[in-house]
Amino acid sequence: MTSEPGPPRPLPDPASIDWSEIDGGALDEFILGAPREFTRDELVEAAGLDPEESGRLWRALGFADSDPEDRVYTRADLEAASTVARLTRDWLPDKNAREAVARAVAQSLSRLAEWQIGMLAQVAAAHIGELTPRDAARLAADVLPELESLQSYVWRRHLAATASRWVAGAQRMDAADIAADTWPLSVGFADMVGFTRTTRRRSMDELGEMIERFGSVTTEVIANGRGRVIKTVGDEVLYVTEHPADAAAIALGLRDRVRTEPALPQLRIGLAHGMVLARYGDVYGEVVNVAARLTSEARPDTVLVDKEMFESLRDDPRFDLRRIATLHTRGYSHLRAWALRGARER
Repeated sequence: MTSEPGPPRPLPDPASIDWSEIDGGALDEFILGAPREFTRDELVEAAGLDPEESGRLWRALGFADSDPEDRVYTRADLEAASTVARLTRDWLPDKNAREAVARAVAQSLSRLAEWQIGMLAQVAAAHIGELTPRDAARLAADVLPELESLQSYVWRRHLAATASRWVAGAQRMDAADIAADTWPLSVGFADMVGFTRTTRRRSMDELGEMIERFGSVTTEVIANGRGRVIKTVGDEVLYVTEHPADAAAIALGLRDRVRTEPALPQLRIGLAHGMVLARYGDVYGEVVNVAARLTSEARPDTVLVDKEMFESLRDDPRFDLRRIATLHTRGYSHLRAWALRGARER
């Protein structure tokens, strides 16, 4: 039996607030769009959630447990908790799946939030001088409706693209493979050479420029090549394509593009093809491991591919493949590999 909360407590008029004295809790309320009204127990009861599982889901979203007596939850939290209760009943009966979904969403959005606050601080500082973290957060609150609308648009576009790929893939796969989230994919790693050494020679501003350029270049080349960025981790980007030739063209495109970027060190790239477990926005399996090992063994400014990629590309006139010595790397004592170049590089 759930209880109904009382009437909402309105937020004060932003024009009447002295932003120089506002504390973090009040600032949170403006970003969240609602005042903090509920304790954890009140929220759980009102939403009809299981107390133990609600705690696990909250932690899976990346937030620490609150004190039972603290009123830290808003009407937005109540609405989200009620939505979780409905999804649990109608769509996600498996609790492990619910927690996995929560973790996947949290990992993506927490990084997005960190980037947005930092980006807003940089933009605003360029126009109005030095910006405090509180000023940046207030600016985030001001532009939140526009950001929220844009994020919804981009999410729907990615959802449509992913659904189209899923339907196309389903026509080539049997039901068992689809249920297991297993697909034939080409996996590529691109790693900046000497990143640790480079960071010691650059200022924080120069390091920020290098990371920004790396993200911009890799996203552009991979998207134009019909690939998908799975994740960027520091000095490395992981991408996938459905066709080996697309992955190879992207790899050579990344190599050539980085050659023209003074702010970026050379790349080493590894490619592998085969069955991949694609789940919660990430990819797993032997193919991913092989691509990573090939990247670690590649020389600067070179691309290495595995046997499956070689078999797919050997008759493609756009590419030149040269067998190299068998690799002995961590986890693989006899890894066969080929160096990939464009046909005009012969």
